[in-house]
Amino acid sequence: MAVEHETLAAMLGTVGDAVRVRRPPDGMQTRVIAVDGLGGAGKSSFAAHLSVSLGGAEIAHTDDFASWDNPTEWWPELIEHLLVPLSRNRVARFERSPWGSDDRGWAEVRPAEFVILEGVTSSRAAFRPFLTYSVWIETPSELRLRRGLERDGDEALGQWESWMAEEERYAAAERPDANADLVVRGDRDLWT
Repeated sequence: MAVEHETLAAMLGTVGDAVRVRRPPDGMQTRVIAVDGLGGAGKSSFAAHLSVSLGGAEIAHTDDFASWDNPTEWWPELIEHLLVPLSRNRVARFERSPWGSDDRGWAEVRPAEFVILEGVTSSRAAFRPFLTYSVWIETPSELRLRRGLERDGDEALGQWESWMAEEERYAAAERPDANADLVVRGDRDLWT
């Protein structure tokens, strides 16, 4: 459902109110909120604001599993190493994707009242049994590419073009916008 909001506070209030009244999936104590959208949509910034509005909710990132070489097909590892442990009310521990460096690092996500799952494909069908709520951020491709190149540099243009083609396939196949609890516009810069 697309909803126009005048302010970021109103948008976060809508999400917070909806999440607080919903029960997590059966057997789970943690309410997982997906913040999905294509690369450069504004997901990370929105998730950071949402975290604050939910009292400091931890943010898990799909980028901890994805890479330039594997933009969308890493999802079984996220289920196994993040969502299944959270569904069993256990600490999730996993090695982060290196994104071109040798230092992968480890991440831990603890069960809590709320955990935000932020990133491309975070509301995919395979994750929905673990989700309490999902937000889709809709942003035009030209703006997304510009934001991506501002962050990663012009030398990343080829990688961004490949990445965007992969994510467009995901969006066309799964229609995360149609399955989201809330669709927001990422081109209004309410939170970036």
